[in-house]
Parts: sequence; C-alpha cells; structure tokens
Amino acid sequence: MTVSAPTSTTRTIELHHGPSVTVQEFGEHRAGTGVLMLHGGAGPRSMAGFAAGMSQRAHVVVPTHPGFDGTPRPEGTDTVADLACAYLDLLDELGLDEVMVVGSSVGGWIAAEMALRDNRGRISSLVLLGATGITPEPPLAIADPADLGPVRTGELAFHNPDLRPNPAALGDEQKAAMAANQHTLAVYAGDPFCHDPKLRGRLHRVGVPVLVLAGEQDGIVPLEYERALADSFPRATFRPIPEAGHFPHLEQPDAVSSAIGDFVATELKPEGD
Repeated sequence: MTVSAPTSTTRTIELHHGPSVTVQEFGEHRAGTGVLMLHGGAGPRSMAGFAAGMSQRAHVVVPTHPGFDGTPRPEGTDTVADLACAYLDLLDELGLDEVMVVGSSVGGWIAAEMALRDNRGRISSLVLLGATGITPEPPLAIADPADLGPVRTGELAFHNPDLRPNPAALGDEQKAAMAANQHTLAVYAGDPFCHDPKLRGRLHRVGVPVLVLAGEQDGIVPLEYERALADSFPRATFRPIPEAGHFPHLEQPDAVSSAIGDFVATELKPEGD
C-alpha cells in the first residue's frame, strides 16, 4: 500500500487583536481538532518534517513566530506572553478545538503560557520537547546560543554529529537569516534568558495532561531541568529520549512519535474507547 505524501499550504492570517501570522498547514481539517506546533530558536523548518509525519493522523498547523524567517514583527509583540495570546487568537480564527500544542524549546514555554490563558478550553494537551520556561536551579543552566556561537551550539544541540549544521558551508544570505532569527529569539526570550522566575509557581493551574520529552544528551537544556519542568505540572508524564539532544523530534522521530502515541492512548482517550 502506498501512502501519499502529506500536502501542505502556507498562508498569512491577520488576527483581529494581534499581529499577522504566517502558518504552514499539513494534512486535512478533521472536525475542528488539530495539532499546533510551535518552534524554538531554530525556526519553523525545525518542525516541518515532524509536522508532516503527524499530519497522517491529524491536521497540523505550524506558525512562524513574527520576526522569524523574515516575517514582520510589530513593535508591541515582544514577549512570550504576546505570542501565547496571539496563538490562542489563532485557534479561535481557525475554529480548532481539542488542540494538542507541541512546543520545542522556547516553543514549549509559549505552549505552557497558552495553557495558563486558555479560558475557552480549546487546548486538550501539551507536548513539550526540550522546553524552556521555568528558572533553572543552580548548578543547572540554559545555554544561550548567542554566547556559545554556532559551532558550539550545534555540538550541544545534536547528539548525532551528522545533523550539526556547518557554518562554514553557509552562504552570506543564510548566515544573515540565522543571525536575524537569533536576534528575534533574544527579543522573545528576554532577560533572564529563556525563563520567567514566576512561571513555575503558576503551572499548577494547568489542568490538561502534559508530556515532557527530553533528549538524554541535550547540552542546551539539561535533562534534570526537564524533569523539574514535568514536576511543576499536576498531570505530567516525563519521558527521556536516548541518543537525542535538544531536538529529539529531529534525531529520534520514531521514538518521539511512539511516546506521543502512548500518551494519547493513556491520557487522552476515554477508557474503553
């Protein structure tokens, strides 16, 4: 049996109460349900392959955070909270309910902030991949790519050396685009970098099931940080992913898909369904 390649479309949506958002959509609309995938500092292309795979089972929407990949960022859109509100408006605009929000790195922080503000009950669950957001307890720390440089960042982010980007092979235009994305990340991630000292104390209010997936070899966000993040939610499952760094969905997509499948079966499906 031949499985057809997932189709995708890209469009820009003007939100009534926020910025315009460019979204890439994979798969077919299915009765208002869907998956919202939120990228981190690596940009929307870091989610595209995984989104295409998940679209065999769900309608998947991947927004580009305003300011990434050359998209406009209004002056008033400059915090993770701004993005969280914008993406809740996006779910309203798209008419999506029972949404699984999947967030990578700072995208996981955005997902958590969305769940805290979801007063219309559109979000059914969170899947956090190497997520940031809470304050690390010393000696744990979140590595800042701006301090590390691209070579060292690649070494810490990927367990598999073959997946580490080679800055020397990039053209001037690609380097400029990467630098612009890192500048936009710094705007949203703020100071302190990639965490809010007050967030951990609020996460007890997130009532939906949460799956925290962490690469065992993540050098950007330590494994024990991810365990502490999971412990901050009342209904969280923590799963380490072997032989993976900061992007487990890129290095071990089958293991991540299996973990999400188990999570859906045990936490989201009614008994006997």
